[in-house]
Amino acid sequence: MSSRIFQSTVLQIREVADRSVGVIDAEGTVIACNDLTLMGEKWPDIVTRLTSSDGNVLRHDGKTFKTLAARMGQFDYAVFAIGEDETAVLTCGMAVVSLAAAKNYYEEKHDKITFVKNIISDNILQGDIFVRAKELHFVSESPRAVLLIRQTKTADIAALEMIQALFPDRQNDYVLSVSESDVVLVKQVEVGTEAADLYKIARQIEQKLSQSDISVVIGIGTVVNHVRDLARAYKDAQIAIEVGKVFDTEKTIINYENLGIGRLIYQLPTTLCEMFLQEVFKKNPIDALDAETLFTINKFFENSLNVSETARKLFVHRNTLVYRLEKIKKLTGLDLREFDNAITFKVALMVKKYLVSRGIEL
Repeated sequence: MSSRIFQSTVLQIREVADRSVGVIDAEGTVIACNDLTLMGEKWPDIVTRLTSSDGNVLRHDGKTFKTLAARMGQFDYAVFAIGEDETAVLTCGMAVVSLAAAKNYYEEKHDKITFVKNIISDNILQGDIFVRAKELHFVSESPRAVLLIRQTKTADIAALEMIQALFPDRQNDYVLSVSESDVVLVKQVEVGTEAADLYKIARQIEQKLSQSDISVVIGIGTVVNHVRDLARAYKDAQIAIEVGKVFDTEKTIINYENLGIGRLIYQLPTTLCEMFLQEVFKKNPIDALDAETLFTINKFFENSLNVSETARKLFVHRNTLVYRLEKIKKLTGLDLREFDNAITFKVALMVKKYLVSRGIEL
């Protein structure tokens, strides 16, 4: 339990009560008080009395005490008000109500974060999700997106707090630290939220962190409509980052839904990929193509197999490009001007990149 929650509440009580009010922990240490001179004082002699008070008001040494919560006969926290008169008793009682509410809110919020973390980590059974959600008053059916923010340089613990500050809605948005370098945002979104909307959220996070020189790559999972599917959305965000490292190295924000065929290739066995390359490049291996030829091929794909447009972008004559395409056809047996052959070659290039990422050289 954070003493900051208690301190914030007792400072507000100060505005309506003319008595000093505070909180002590189970060891008798003053951890919150609107009289700052009492902060940190230790009153160990009151602990035994409070333990046996059964939650009743206790007057002692010019102060009025009342336990805030009990656990197995031992109190966790107790509220006190200066004075032993009826006003002190009334003030102490009102403070107990306010501080108990703050404590319950804090603990419920903490429990919700733990609940969400257990779901995305697959540390809770599907059947238990419904029961726990009901206990925590957690809305089960609501559109939510999962974003995985991974720091690419030295991990900075400030990243978590910065992301929390961006999404202050503690009832609907959850920011979790899942490893030294990974932070997860589980954000409630509107019905009909599209990829562009999620990209804006990710971009907002990236820009905020970059102000503190924190470099990240962000994976965006699919939007799910039920809490039980958060684990799948989290896995999708993980896959987005992993696949992006292979096929979209220049991107820092990768949406799972935009991975295309790269997602399929990433899940294929490497032996199958090797066989595919051997079958496609029967004449010569793909490594027979030099850097300039590969650059030409990529530009040709970027311009939707349009010869004239590609030639313009490469600043070469159309006939020069046609000559290069004919050369590629002789080397590989694939005419990239034909759609089927172009698709085969594009997939082959991606498979090659995937195998290299796995440390397999052909």
